Amino acid sequence: MSPKRNRRFPQSLVILMPFPALRQTARAASALVLAALLAGCELVVMKPHGDIASQQADLIVIATALMLLIIVPVIFLTLFFAWRYRKSNTEATYTPDWDHSTRLELVIWGVPLLIIIALGAITWISTHKLDPYRPLDRIEAGRPVPAGVEPLQVNVVSLDWKWLFIYPELGIATVNEVAAPVDRPIRFHLTSSTVMNTFYVPALAGMIYTMPGMETKLHAVINRVGDYDGISGNYSGFGFSHMRFRFLGLDDAGFEAWVQKNRASTEPLTREAYLQLEKPSEREPVRRYGRIDEQLFDAIVNRCVEPGKMCMSEMMHIDASGGAGKGGVVGISRQPAANGRDRLVVAAMCTAANPAGLSPILAP
Repeated sequence: MSPKRNRRFPQSLVILMPFPALRQTARAASALVLAALLAGCELVVMKPHGDIASQQADLIVIATALMLLIIVPVIFLTLFFAWRYRKSNTEATYTPDWDHSTRLELVIWGVPLLIIIALGAITWISTHKLDPYRPLDRIEAGRPVPAGVEPLQVNVVSLDWKWLFIYPELGIATVNEVAAPVDRPIRFHLTSSTVMNTFYVPALAGMIYTMPGMETKLHAVINRVGDYDGISGNYSGFGFSHMRFRFLGLDDAGFEAWVQKNRASTEPLTREAYLQLEKPSEREPVRRYGRIDEQLFDAIVNRCVEPGKMCMSEMMHIDASGGAGKGGVVGISRQPAANGRDRLVVAAMCTAANPAGLSPILAP
């Protein structure tokens, strides 16, 4: 090697030697940043304030612990065997003809089988116990639902990209804010205006889907006063990121004050107001409606909020009666269409109040 290259070699060493130290410093800095970020997080999923969510968190812990009974020993034994039977360890027992051990087979197959049975039993029990459609039988552990206490009904509609909450018993509605008294069961009825979505309050209960033309249910209870985050857990388009709402857990006096605050609003939630609200928008502020159309939620579920539109329930009644021209439909008339073909129009339909299916115009 030439003297010139000998002189450069130590210089290159000076440049390359710090890199391992820099990598270690970067790893340490990343760990500190990650720890700082996690320190500011509230693990509400594992420490919720609603009884249903608490039972779901317990189920996660139990299932994880049972699975770790297999995972931890397998990882330990993998590392132990690699170290115990390394090439340099000449004291390790060498038995190349060994091929079977009944005791070992019982452990390898028996323990996982028992864990699978335990997981299956726990999953089966909790699936029925935590069924979102099942009414609550307790407020929290050791506290059954008091006799005579009725659940608070809240109708939920997921819109693009906001949430509408209707209280049919109280005659009020809100946008992007929902409240409930502490320790009182809540019965949610949920649907969607356009696409499938997911209603999720981590502190309250698990996710439940909202779907257009369908109604899902969720029973839950909040056990602590607080201001909690509610989110959409299912991607639903451009404004999904900001599709959030507030869930307020209030004492009885606070909830009554909240109800009166909404009743003070002079804006009614009519079908016309809903059709305007249904239009896509983002970052909507909290809105309050002091009066509501009592039939609005049923019309949303049946996809017939617009004036003159046939509801899904009416359409299903026609289908159940045999379809157009049979049984339950009379007064089928033909109207000329632009393409030259006549179209069929339902003029009247059989109902309990009008068994003959005749409209006043068609009645003799």
